[in-house]
Amino acid sequence: MTKHEPIDPGADGIEPGRRLIRVDTDRVSLAQKIGESLQRLTWRTPLHSLRLRGRFPLKLLAAPEDPIVGDPKAGQALLQGWISWRGERIRIRELDFRTLQGSPGLIDYLQSFAWLRDLSTAGTRQQGAPVAEAIMSRWLKAHAEDVKGIAWRADLWGKRILYWTAHAPLILSSRDLVYRSAVLNTLARGARHLDRAADKAPEGLGKVAAWSGLIVAGLLIPGGDPRRAFAEAGLTRALGQTFTDDGGLICRSPTALLDAIGLLSLLRSAYDSRRQPLLPVVEATLARAVPALLGVCHGDGGLASWQGGLPLDQARIAATIDASGVRARPLRQSRQWGYQRLAGGATVVSVDAAPPPASRAARDGCASTLAFEMSDGAHRLIVSCGGARHAGATIPAQLAQALRATAAHSTLIVADANSTAVHPDGSLGRGVIEVEIDRQELESGSRLEASHDGYARRFGLTHRRQLALSVDGRQLSGEDMLLPAGRRKKLAPFAIRFHLAPEVEVTLTADSQGALLRVDGGPLWQFRCKGGLLGVEESLWVDGTGRIRETQQLVVSGESPPGGANVSWLLKRAG
Repeated sequence: MTKHEPIDPGADGIEPGRRLIRVDTDRVSLAQKIGESLQRLTWRTPLHSLRLRGRFPLKLLAAPEDPIVGDPKAGQALLQGWISWRGERIRIRELDFRTLQGSPGLIDYLQSFAWLRDLSTAGTRQQGAPVAEAIMSRWLKAHAEDVKGIAWRADLWGKRILYWTAHAPLILSSRDLVYRSAVLNTLARGARHLDRAADKAPEGLGKVAAWSGLIVAGLLIPGGDPRRAFAEAGLTRALGQTFTDDGGLICRSPTALLDAIGLLSLLRSAYDSRRQPLLPVVEATLARAVPALLGVCHGDGGLASWQGGLPLDQARIAATIDASGVRARPLRQSRQWGYQRLAGGATVVSVDAAPPPASRAARDGCASTLAFEMSDGAHRLIVSCGGARHAGATIPAQLAQALRATAAHSTLIVADANSTAVHPDGSLGRGVIEVEIDRQELESGSRLEASHDGYARRFGLTHRRQLALSVDGRQLSGEDMLLPAGRRKKLAPFAIRFHLAPEVEVTLTADSQGALLRVDGGPLWQFRCKGGLLGVEESLWVDGTGRIRETQQLVVSGESPPGGANVSWLLKRAG
């Protein structure tokens, strides 16, 4: 084999060339919106209340174990009388679910009872049970009989059943028979609600959560075999609609994929508690999802910040993967999910090489096509700002919206315009429809060439990016081109942004064509460019806890004449 002879493309599922097209046929129609609103209104009718009546279980058939370790800091806060969620705090004795306010993340954390995992991690059952019962009692008082609002949303009921059953010792240890009966009766009512509401859950992960909860109810509540069969058919449909064939999610969010793996791992535990074989489609989904998740992890073991996610740390990733029971290598090319992974030596490069998610899956999605992130071992070098999906106390809603922009990612932007339009209501509009990819694995390293048409309609330009990572990982060369794609009438200003991790200190060279990148406690990298003017600007990065960290970015700027423009650049490890 010669030095430049391509390695067999089938060895790791790598395709030398591929075209990805954004098929936007799944917009929510007005009729669908009206139907969903009417469905929620029926929850309040006497007929639906009658459907929720029936025998309630005296006990559960089994108590599954939660296979994932929670956050000990959040658990300690609960033991000390506080609910704490990424900068938001509520004193338990002041908690009123009827007037609950907070970020979507806090609401989901409380209403789903995901906090039970953190509480069980931080203390013993004797320590945690009084706290769990106090919060449970407040929830029952506010929502057990009042079938309306967010508390009775199908996806939250699905998660609630998963967490209630997995942490039954915390919520059912009381000797108060009235309280225990209320919990078990409400659990049964929630399952009956899901019998009719699961298929009306929010698209994507919402439906997966709803159907998973209903399966668990069928497994653990006596007489649940018909319900289980019905729910397994529903989950099979939901998984097919939510996951891509290569293991990713249609929303393209790595943090959402981590949550999905966690939900399915809880479901697996419920099957195990009854010594029942796991639904085969769940087994197959987990087997594909874990490599896809690993494919967007950096050298530090944490996630890349794609589609507004958080760079969650290695410990959480490892705990979730361990719970899944799947052992796999990182997926280097996800054909449908749309991420490319280049790896050489200690260097990992993650590339968003696909159109953004289609409309129904695109809420909080980002205009990040052809952006890349880069790490050297445990040190991140080039990043995305991230955090757009996690508005709350630490990330104001207006900032979260801005973090979805093309400028918040390490890629080229024309005239400060997003490659795909970002609307205030959370949807994505016109922009990237088609991405063409050509990837080769050579003895000298990995080479990726990709282009998108996000600027073709407005500016008559196609953005093409070439990346080549050496086999030893010590050099990443890149080239960004703007190519004519139709009629143009004027010059188009552009900027290529390289957002730096907070630990990176940057120093420009005297000729303004290069920079030294010193990583705190890590290696030294050199940056050089040709074809534009190099400068340094302020930036920010949202860390794994949702905190905003100040940092900097390299910006290569210029103007594209009618014939197009070309900027070449190089990142080289020194020493």
